[in-house]
Amino acid sequence: MSPWLREHRFAFASALSTVRKAPGTFLFNVLVVAVALALPFAGITLLDNVRPMSEQLAVDPEVSLFVKPNATREDAQSLEPQLRQILQGSQARIEFVPREKALEDLKERSGLSEALDTLGDNPLPDSYVMRLAGFSSALNAAHLDALVEQMSALPQVDTVQIDSAWVKRLAALLAILRLALLLLAITLGVVVIAVVFNTIRLQVLTQREEIGVSKLVGATDNFIHRPFYYTGALLGLCAGAVALGAVMLALNPLNGAIAEFARLYASEFQLAPLGALEVGGLLAISAGLGLTGALLSVQRHLARMR
Repeated sequence: MSPWLREHRFAFASALSTVRKAPGTFLFNVLVVAVALALPFAGITLLDNVRPMSEQLAVDPEVSLFVKPNATREDAQSLEPQLRQILQGSQARIEFVPREKALEDLKERSGLSEALDTLGDNPLPDSYVMRLAGFSSALNAAHLDALVEQMSALPQVDTVQIDSAWVKRLAALLAILRLALLLLAITLGVVVIAVVFNTIRLQVLTQREEIGVSKLVGATDNFIHRPFYYTGALLGLCAGAVALGAVMLALNPLNGAIAEFARLYASEFQLAPLGALEVGGLLAISAGLGLTGALLSVQRHLARMR
């Protein structure tokens, strides 16, 4: 075994020995850190489940274009080639709706045919209804803004309306949730570092005499520091595992409540646990936070003992 591996093996064994000497204190610190990690881990699990559902929403937006009231029928029909040119490359179905047909449809749907007859002249304009396919996500739906601007700039066009605004709102809401989760994770990450910092500080003070003896016999700073680094990383790793376990256990009762709600919308949506890659990444982050807290604590407190 190489000297480098031997030194790290000894440091890890020393860290485990320190944990065995005070298991109650270590477990308490693990629970404190796990509580801080559980909330962002739960948020990540929720967003990981919602993200595919939001991306797979069937958007297929419908665009309604209304011709100016004073435009002639020829002017209105002359817009179709220009609309097809604007929508070139998109899977679009364009339907011209004459003002007479629009009025008849309104009478049938509203049940106010007698009231509408009293108006005399038809107040509705000619229009186009364009049903676009291939917009399978909120990001693609956002590209419609440029198309709508081009349509609005055409002559004889009065108004252009689009019905996918709710998809953009959903995308904006998810973006806000992701930002809020990031800020929460950063805040609680600082809390984790502070807890580990204080834990290692107490451990350094407890082992002050042992550290002094090690220095007298020629131990290097790296040799003395490594066990504390491993203790901090081990604390973060165990806390991350406990937090992930708590989140996974909470999925069962949550899915029971969600199932009742989802049935109202003919859905079978369920919260699934994170994949192996995501779990590994979160455990690595937890260990990294513990290591960071230990590193800051060791650099601050052991420097005073030189």
